[in-house]
Amino acid sequence: MKLIQVLGIVGFSLLAFASSAYPGMQPKVSSASQSTIDKINVLAHGFPLQQVAFADGQGQPHTFEQYHGKIVLVNMWATWCPPCVRELPALQRFAHKFDPSQFVMLPISIDQGGKPQVDAFLADRGITDFSSFYDPQMALDAIFPLDTIPATFILDGQGTLIAFVRSFVDWDDPQAVELIEGFIAKEQQRQASVAALAK
Repeated sequence: MKLIQVLGIVGFSLLAFASSAYPGMQPKVSSASQSTIDKINVLAHGFPLQQVAFADGQGQPHTFEQYHGKIVLVNMWATWCPPCVRELPALQRFAHKFDPSQFVMLPISIDQGGKPQVDAFLADRGITDFSSFYDPQMALDAIFPLDTIPATFILDGQGTLIAFVRSFVDWDDPQAVELIEGFIAKEQQRQASVAALAK
């Protein structure tokens, strides 16, 4: 076998390994469905995350540990990202479809101008009641790949990554509600099991 052929096979093998090195990063098999919810990668096994701080509107630090016991939907966005801005109204509606004791949505802006930049942008578009968190230094890049936004990451009640999508999603789609309701049901079962073992 020629050397060029051997190098080509080795290179292809390394590329194939790299594409499957992270859980759920393999491309999904395309289907006839047109739902953007189908783009969400649900991991076969949860992926534990380290705690990285981000800020609220008052500059106070938060970590995902504060939302223990709840399903957490983290949406990374920026004012300069048209698909991100397109998602905002549906995300706002989506957050109100669940019991806040079971689910929390955390939109986190990576705009370098932080809250002043985001506030001015939202006011200019008449979106005055949208509440965001902030990560202008992109510290969350340590646990989330932020080279593509919008990007949404879903955590279970223990702060473990269980699903993600790195593209625009129509959060008004009923399938999105079904997906989160399924995660909430699993979390409630886990909590019930823990409580039963503690007796």
